[in-house]
Amino acid sequence: MQRAVILLGHGSLYVPKPYLRKMPNDAYIFDAIRTPRANGVAGGALYEVKPVGLLSDCLNTLAERSEVENFALEVDDLIIGCNTPAGDQGYNIARAALLHAGWTLARGGLQINRFNTSALEAINSAAARIGAGFDDLIIAGGLECMSRVPTYLNSGPMMNDPQSVINSHYIPQGVAADLVATMDLIEREQLDEFALRSHRRALAARDSKHFRQSMMRIEDQSGLLILDEDTMPNQRLTSDALAKMPARYAEMGLAGFDNMALHRFPLVRKVNHLHTAGNTGMAADGAAICLMGTAARGKELGLSPKARIRSVAMATTDATLLTGGVAAATLALDKAGLNRDDVDLWEFNESFAAPAIRFRNELELNDEQFNRYGGSIAFGEPLGAVGGMMLCHLLAGLEENDKSIGSLTIDAGSGLALSTVIERV
Repeated sequence: MQRAVILLGHGSLYVPKPYLRKMPNDAYIFDAIRTPRANGVAGGALYEVKPVGLLSDCLNTLAERSEVENFALEVDDLIIGCNTPAGDQGYNIARAALLHAGWTLARGGLQINRFNTSALEAINSAAARIGAGFDDLIIAGGLECMSRVPTYLNSGPMMNDPQSVINSHYIPQGVAADLVATMDLIEREQLDEFALRSHRRALAARDSKHFRQSMMRIEDQSGLLILDEDTMPNQRLTSDALAKMPARYAEMGLAGFDNMALHRFPLVRKVNHLHTAGNTGMAADGAAICLMGTAARGKELGLSPKARIRSVAMATTDATLLTGGVAAATLALDKAGLNRDDVDLWEFNESFAAPAIRFRNELELNDEQFNRYGGSIAFGEPLGAVGGMMLCHLLAGLEENDKSIGSLTIDAGSGLALSTVIERV
């Protein structure tokens, strides 16, 4: 097999040379909705809402918007990504939400986990099943209620088994992000400037009602409003306030992870710990889902498509880094037969400022086309749901600006990255 080399700046990643290929069906997106994002701590604005209730509200809202009679019986499956499938989010939250929503005869219910790419993986998996002709109509997306289910509840060998951690060269994402900043010579001022940019753009998008088509209201059982807008973008945030915030991952680095990073990359003399609570995507609550299917099924049900999935791709890099997004995005474009200049809007998840800055710089992107409406640094990052939320941002941006092609990319832990290219129709 022929092979292509994608240079990552910190070494080369070899990936198979893609060939354009046609699936039996295009996968279309008929609708996409999301909840507001709220602070993912006890007492946050969505803390009183159980995850199963939040997701079932999304399902019923999507059904109502579709105006399809007996909507629940038309859906072939529900695929939900969740980063921490434990506690209130465990034991197949997808199936639980279907039943909780009153869809007692609905088929399916699948919960998957690929870290913070989980919602995007759910969407990509749905696209693959639709494209292969196995299913005609699927709901896909993600959920994370971090106020009720903290990430540390999701145990496993990469968190608790020293041998697994050492053998895989895995380090926590915060230390990995600081390593990216160090290796790319990104200064603290640049990280804080990017964070301030994210908040300003998020506030402008919120104030202009950019999310009016996709945002749903969250109400209690009495119909009283709980939340109808994102709570975390900060209008009072300043450069001075950001500059005063302490490094968030220095202590974690001293616990041995700095030494692991330096052992893996011996040309680096020390890890500069520059990420803070201000230039990092913070814990959040939220859910996002979309309705996908074939053109023929959509026509039968009277559903109008908003976009189609052009391609999907996954890439990996060293488990010590957070730099796989460049390769994933490039591979997805290659699969779609597109190049960088064909993309009208780019969405890249802002788990940390440094990888986002690196992605923009490496691909030499126009800043106005990149995270135009802010990102997780401003909105917060509900890990399992963030890919679905970014899709909502991207769809709205393409429609508002009368553009066609959008790229959505997420870096995940342990070297994983996922990217999806969509085309507005």
